[in-house]
Amino acid sequence: MSLSKKIMSMVVAVTAAWTLSSATSFAAEASLYERLGGQGAIQAVVTKFIGNVGGDKRINSYFATTDLKKLNKLLVEQVCMATGGPCSYSGRDMKTTHKGMKVTDAAFGALVEDLVSALDTFNVPAKEKGELLAILGPMKSDIVEAK
Repeated sequence: MSLSKKIMSMVVAVTAAWTLSSATSFAAEASLYERLGGQGAIQAVVTKFIGNVGGDKRINSYFATTDLKKLNKLLVEQVCMATGGPCSYSGRDMKTTHKGMKVTDAAFGALVEDLVSALDTFNVPAKEKGELLAILGPMKSDIVEAK
C-alpha cells in the first residue's frame, strides 16, 4: 500500500471513529424532561411546589382566588414543554396572566425558593435543577411588575 493510501485510510478511520463517538455522546444526552424523570416526576414536584406556595405567608395571598387544580395542570404542562417533553402548554402567556397582580422582586424570589425546596424534596440533582431554573428564570421580566 502506498503512503498516500495509508494516510487516506488513517484519515477515514479517524473520521469514522470521531463521527461514531459524537453520535454516541449526542444520543447519550437525554432531554431535561427525561433526566427529571418525565411526567410523573414533574407532577410530583409541581404538586409539592404548590403546597409550598400555599404555606408561604410571604406570597400565598397572590394565590388566594386561584383554581389550584388548574394551576397544577398548567404548571405541569409548562415545565413538561419547556424541558423537552411531549406536552403543549395550554395557558396564557406570563405577562397576560400576571398583569395587575403587582408581583414584586421579593415575591418572585420567594416563589423561586419554594420551587427549589420542592426540587430538593425529590433530590433533583444540581445540574438539572440549574437547567430548569435557567429555563424558567427569564419569565421573571413578564411576571414582576413592582420592585
